[in-house]
Amino acid sequence: MLDDFKTHVSNNFPELLKGPFLLACSGGVDSVVLAHLCSSANMDFSLAHCNFNLRGSASDGDELFVRELAQKLNRPIYVTHFNTTGYVQKNKVSVQVAARELRYAWFKEIMSEHGLGILVTAHHADDNLETFLINLSRGAGIDGLTGIPVKSNNVYRPLLKYSREQILEYAQKNAIQWREDESNKDTKYLRNKIRLNIIPKLKELHPTFLHNFNNTQKYLNQTQAIAKNELENIKGRLFVEENGIIKIPVNELKKLKPLEAYLYGLLSDYGFTEWNNVLGLLDAISGKQVHSENFVLLKDRNYLILSRMDDTENLEYTIEEGTSCIQSPVQLEFSVVEEKKENVKNVIFLDKNTLKYPLKLRKWKKGDYFYPLGFHGKKKLSKYFKDEKMNLLAKEAQWLLCSDDEIVWVIGKRADDRFKIKDSTTKILRVALKI
Repeated sequence: MLDDFKTHVSNNFPELLKGPFLLACSGGVDSVVLAHLCSSANMDFSLAHCNFNLRGSASDGDELFVRELAQKLNRPIYVTHFNTTGYVQKNKVSVQVAARELRYAWFKEIMSEHGLGILVTAHHADDNLETFLINLSRGAGIDGLTGIPVKSNNVYRPLLKYSREQILEYAQKNAIQWREDESNKDTKYLRNKIRLNIIPKLKELHPTFLHNFNNTQKYLNQTQAIAKNELENIKGRLFVEENGIIKIPVNELKKLKPLEAYLYGLLSDYGFTEWNNVLGLLDAISGKQVHSENFVLLKDRNYLILSRMDDTENLEYTIEEGTSCIQSPVQLEFSVVEEKKENVKNVIFLDKNTLKYPLKLRKWKKGDYFYPLGFHGKKKLSKYFKDEKMNLLAKEAQWLLCSDDEIVWVIGKRADDRFKIKDSTTKILRVALKI
């Protein structure tokens, strides 16, 4: 297995041969064998062990074993202790989820602190089969059935092609010792139940079941690659980005069949989960929205508008007198000039003496009105937006320059008549929007 492992790493994980990496080691046979293989292949790595304090003296025994393994292999080791039970109670998650979140957060810290770019874990082919069956039982789509990725971001899994049987055989042939976790025999956990009760029966049905499954996974991944390529082509054709938002023509979306599958493929990366609501947007009235954690999808006449959630709605910025420019949330330049020129879309001229400092920069709110330059009388901002045919996202993204709480400029759109240059004006302030 060692020679095959060396070839496998050289062909598929050459980065592991170039520099130091972190190897997650629980003390179980999988991670211990991986540590021995990497050591025998003269790789540069450190061990990382998490003591979750869930099994009393057994947890402490695992820690001691891994410390001794690091000493035997002459490798650096990092160890941490977690109050896993407290984390479970505080965050209302399962023990398995808690352990995963805790360890990966800690791995990230260690890697950042010590300049380690890659984390190596000991997931193997049987782990992949277990994950497949768990996801299958929960009704997963192709993303859930393609299994554990060989590489995901900076996490590498070089044992994924090997079975549990091959790993055990290597350990026994080379007199490698490891620790047994008794909780792995507890069938109250779904993964253990699948491992102990279901997979052995599947392997009885066909001696090469795991090999056949690996081939199936390969075919599924190939199919997924084709699907992703198709979806990227459709995005390139239908997703039109304008000023930080994406417009998607509804009529073109409706031509895609099966529609639900295409909507999932095109929009799942943005965190949407309420697919019936997303589908309903296609025939909804303008203004209807669906939200994910970070994005909003809006129906606007013949388009779906995709945009990041705006977290600046309630923010207010002040601009002191004498300020020459600001960079955020919009870029504005302020200068006192000798003569007025015509106001244009992105440049206005104001009677400086009519302004009350500090000026304010804010989003619009219900009830806002202003006196549009060149228009007789006042106008509600909501009516102005409607007349300008601004969609909901454009309205939410609009910034206002205000004096006290009076609107001076709907930035990039229209100035207010109350602050215009008059014959009596002695100081002219030029304000320019930089795009």
